[in-house]
Amino acid sequence: MYDVLIIGGGAAGFFAAIHIAEKNPELKIVLLERGKEVLTKVKVSGGGRCNVTHAEFDPGELINHYPRGDKELLGPFHTFCTGDTIAFFEARGVSLKIEEDGRMFPVSNSSQTIIDCFMGEVDRLDITILKNSSVTGITKTENVFTIQSIKKEYHAKKILVATGSNPKIWKMLQDLGHSIVSPVPSLFTFNIKDDRISEIPGVSTHAAVVVLPQIPLDSKVNIPLKSKITQELSLESEGPLLITHWGMSGPAILKLSAWGARVLSDYKYKFRIRVNWLPTYHEGGVYQQLLDIKEVEAKKTILRTNAFDIPKRLWVNLVKAAGISDSTKWADISKNDLQELTGQLTRSEFIVDGKSTFKEEFVTAGGIDLKEINFKTYESKMVPGLYFAGEVMNVDAITGGFNFQNAWTGAYIAAKAIAEN
Repeated sequence: MYDVLIIGGGAAGFFAAIHIAEKNPELKIVLLERGKEVLTKVKVSGGGRCNVTHAEFDPGELINHYPRGDKELLGPFHTFCTGDTIAFFEARGVSLKIEEDGRMFPVSNSSQTIIDCFMGEVDRLDITILKNSSVTGITKTENVFTIQSIKKEYHAKKILVATGSNPKIWKMLQDLGHSIVSPVPSLFTFNIKDDRISEIPGVSTHAAVVVLPQIPLDSKVNIPLKSKITQELSLESEGPLLITHWGMSGPAILKLSAWGARVLSDYKYKFRIRVNWLPTYHEGGVYQQLLDIKEVEAKKTILRTNAFDIPKRLWVNLVKAAGISDSTKWADISKNDLQELTGQLTRSEFIVDGKSTFKEEFVTAGGIDLKEINFKTYESKMVPGLYFAGEVMNVDAITGGFNFQNAWTGAYIAAKAIAEN
């Protein structure tokens, strides 16, 4: 009989185990991991550097990065937030650094530093870890949970589920009485085949992107991104856009994929987007600047005169897409061609046909219905003694360390409740 059994040997599971053991050393804790290795997602996060959290210290601002779970996380973030995460690691000899975009990594630039920290703490606190222990069943009789794994049966007074997006575990929780919000992918890149971008992978620029609504469009769609929302358009984002071999990625695209996870799933990942490569200008301003350049640079060819601060290769492709020949000079460009070029710069339309996973960071929108969780303790409202942490719940974030912060916060609060009750 264990006092606490934790299902899932990832970030949330380890963080919870460590805090439970620290707060109540007398508790007998076991952590079950289905794979042959623990902390695998930590290892690949941030390109192997582990994007531990994000340098946003205001809970009211932090929740704006969570398409699902924002309201529920406000209270928890007031209990355990970014500063607490930093303090936890620094107290254990792991210094973190802030990069220009706010992402935080260990100074070592290696996820192994985080893994070594966790493994050292687990050894110090004498927490049992059992690998290759996939759970096949969870039942509760009176006040005791029975957890069946592929190896053996365990009994525990309390359990914490930190398995991330795991359909088999969701089915077991459903059998215990929980509702599961059906999962759909989040944080993915857009697959696009288009001559304007096909030969320039690696080009990155600041852009505004809009998902053009299909008809019929769910009237409930109203996504509050930081960019301006118009009544006609349902999903809009602005930020760095990266052209890849498969299409488009970067924060501007990933933000759309997260906030629009359910809408884009309904579209079966076939839809149109409109890209404004010059979001700091309005369309009339772009046209006027082109007219001014026509006067000043009359003898130069348009192809070789990048009129705006966008990558040269992108400019060349957009000029060609506007139907302007390589040899056309500014003096010879027609009004229609100027208007066409203005359109390519401010409202290029692309057809998206499919998606790709963003690096190894697979994130799912969906999971345990948040109405069935007490966010003061992260305990199930349906099954006393059952706790949750991480992405097993219907909480997910955009890229940048926010999903990890959700894991740390939930694990800490659940651990505190488990250790004190």
